[in-house]
Amino acid sequence: MIQAFRNISLLTTCAALLSSCGSTDPQGQFVDSSANGKDSMSNAKMFILNEPPAKWESDWSTENTVVFHWRGEPDNLHPTNGASQPRMNVFDYTQRFLVRLDYETLKLTSDLCESLPVESSDGLTYSYTLKSGITWDDGKPLTADDVIFTLMANTCPLTNNPMFKPALEYLKSIEKDPANPLKFKMIMSEKYIQNVSVFTAFPILEEAYHDSTHVLRNYTFTDFLNPDFTKNKHTDVEAWCKEFNDDKYGHDITLLNGLGPYEVTEWTERTKLVLTRKKQHWTFNLSTKTLGDQAYPDQIILTQINEEAAIELGLKNQEIDVSCVIGTKTLALLQKDSVFNRNYHSAFIPNFDWQYIGFNMRPESVNRTPFFTDVKVRRAIALLIPRDEMNQAYLEGKALPMVSVVCPTRADAFNSDLKPLTLDVEGAKKLLDEAGWKDSDGDNICDKVINGKKTKFEFEFRIMAGSAVISNMANDIKNSLYLAGVVCNVKEMEGNAFFASLPTHDYDMMFSAWSGSSQTEDYKQLWHSSSWENGGSNYVGYSNPKADALIDKIRIETVDSIRIPMEKELQKIIYDDQPYVFMYLTPRKVVIHKRFGNAYMFWDKPGVCLSVLKLLSASTMTTTSR
Repeated sequence: MIQAFRNISLLTTCAALLSSCGSTDPQGQFVDSSANGKDSMSNAKMFILNEPPAKWESDWSTENTVVFHWRGEPDNLHPTNGASQPRMNVFDYTQRFLVRLDYETLKLTSDLCESLPVESSDGLTYSYTLKSGITWDDGKPLTADDVIFTLMANTCPLTNNPMFKPALEYLKSIEKDPANPLKFKMIMSEKYIQNVSVFTAFPILEEAYHDSTHVLRNYTFTDFLNPDFTKNKHTDVEAWCKEFNDDKYGHDITLLNGLGPYEVTEWTERTKLVLTRKKQHWTFNLSTKTLGDQAYPDQIILTQINEEAAIELGLKNQEIDVSCVIGTKTLALLQKDSVFNRNYHSAFIPNFDWQYIGFNMRPESVNRTPFFTDVKVRRAIALLIPRDEMNQAYLEGKALPMVSVVCPTRADAFNSDLKPLTLDVEGAKKLLDEAGWKDSDGDNICDKVINGKKTKFEFEFRIMAGSAVISNMANDIKNSLYLAGVVCNVKEMEGNAFFASLPTHDYDMMFSAWSGSSQTEDYKQLWHSSSWENGGSNYVGYSNPKADALIDKIRIETVDSIRIPMEKELQKIIYDDQPYVFMYLTPRKVVIHKRFGNAYMFWDKPGVCLSVLKLLSASTMTTTSR
């Protein structure tokens, strides 16, 4: 699931809106990259463009700063070694990529390249040409060497980025054009469904900054992809990786480096992260700009607020400009407030992100009790989750039920034959009884002899702290499980500690979420057995030879009519194995202050584009309204 950690999006828009803001704007005009002459609002079902307000309100701030509310900061800002969505939210503005996703069409488009690559007839060679005039902050030009270094650094087996490595295993080599430093060809060993889209996940890095002595040039992709590479000593690359992997490159803001128009100028952990527009940048003199080129706000302040009451107060006091993570009930209540509606655009937006409860299916690896190794037990727990009731109680009934690994918003690949499980206490009791879990001593708790020892069905349920909704859901789940004689002890953990525990597999059951995408999915990252063994994102230890074989076929099948039936078959296999309790696809709750023009809300993540928000004023209201 490459989309679980990245699909940067590119917005195409009506040029009329921004071009009417005045030709003297030093940031240039924002253009419709689709260039097909159609009205961009014809695809409004994929995004919302909010019209500017009719008038400027006297209590609106005139500061050209966007305050963006989020609930959790990045795990780090290392250019290769990190896994959190907040990290990628920051990279939207500090980094650049070969390709992006067009928010409007939900199709790939170029970012640092002149156009999408030319593909060979056999689907194994992709020819790229970088845009000219792109420079790093030190004045050096972007070249194919930087692209090669970026992918070598990510492929290197000693680089600490295991969840990204499956995406690059088909990259055989990159050939530079000897006559043009901006041209190169990527040669793949296999056809792969994400041979192009995968590069939305990898910010391009400056070789001169990260590898000034060209250590990685001594190796090839074939070397790094050889499973025996680490069996031999490679002193030079070992020393380079020790330095490159150092945590300072993820936390020391003076060491962060990127091609984007913003830089991190302040980071107070668990409080705020400040992005400031660079004083000089290669995009500033462009006559036409893509989304990645835009940098209207002087600063973007990403502020962490978790308490729902504090979020509501921040919006009422206009201390927050943009949010995509307000509670469902909070937004539903605010939308009834005339003052809030005067100040903010707001909407519940469809998306591709979903929640799940994961079971530890290989507890022996960390000496935990094998509560969930039996599929009957996992299905019993699934039947004890009051999903419909919790949806109504906490989510205003707006959440869509998940049934397996594909969101219902991906209508092409969604297996509609699979039905959501509903609360069935008696059915759960029957399955637990069949799995050997019975109340043998009359204390209302199921027990079973495991390894010669009587064991009560009492386990730890980990959730991330900071969300009252998740906390309430966890307690409802605890109470529901007890109806069948299962004791669930809820443990709330700070976000970074929670996510750090998942790759170690040191838990019983946990509540988490994946950030999905509209794009064709590679299921290896989450569901292939190798992604448990190699430190990938198969945190639950799921393993099914049929699923593995199907995933391997799906990854290299580019014909939709052949691949999609396989995707639906995989969904059925996973549905039957129940490695997760699939919970909800909840609508994204988006608010944008009306003091900004270009107030777009998108289906695909991250839901908004902060750099394109342009401060309005009383003097420009008539020119920014349609």
